[in-house]
Amino acid sequence: MLDQSNFRRAARTTVPVFFGYIAIGIPFGLMLVSAGYPWWLAAVMSVFIYAGAGEYMAVGLFAAGTPLAAILLAEFFVNVRHIVYGLSLISQFKDVGKWKPALMFLLTDETYALLTGVSVPKGADAGAYYGTIAVLDYLYWIGGSVIGALLGTVIPFDFAGVDFALTALFTVMLINQIRASRDFLPPAVGIATTLAAIALSRAGILPGQHVLLVAIALGLAALVAVRGRKFRAEAAR
Repeated sequence: MLDQSNFRRAARTTVPVFFGYIAIGIPFGLMLVSAGYPWWLAAVMSVFIYAGAGEYMAVGLFAAGTPLAAILLAEFFVNVRHIVYGLSLISQFKDVGKWKPALMFLLTDETYALLTGVSVPKGADAGAYYGTIAVLDYLYWIGGSVIGALLGTVIPFDFAGVDFALTALFTVMLINQIRASRDFLPPAVGIATTLAAIALSRAGILPGQHVLLVAIALGLAALVAVRGRKFRAEAAR
């Protein structure tokens, strides 16, 4: 368990995610209800699926009558990046103890950015500190989606600009992570490989639906090539 001071510190860390998840969760709940589903399904999906992009996509696929097998395959490809996230956190999570299963389930893009950009306060339990951050993010998303679903039962809503809220959230998270780590290489590689994948798509070489996967693959290859050489050099000393 965390003492009050460290809990407040963990809570302050999650403030950008709070505003982002409320801003994105409410439209998700509204969209779900507008598609003809009951409000409580927003809570069920957020509690058991907990994947923002995956939940948004699932609503459209359900409404279109997409077969379950196709939905599961699509969700896998949308969320396969979390495997990479998990692999990069193996050493960081080695001392989290009983919190490890929860942290595995609660790992999202935004929580990953927070966990890789913070340091555990001196004397605090690593598992409890990371877990507090992850659980708070989880509650924010559930709260936002349920609020949106309940509001959707009584008021109409214009969805214009919702996509920008997600972009703004990722921008804030990236800035905070760079400020904490002072490491500009990963974001620079990510930007470069994303632009390369988009250019290949615009040139007709790469199908549009594969842009994300190709960008991730190129980014990982570049980082392994650069950082792998550095780690080998350090190990040889």
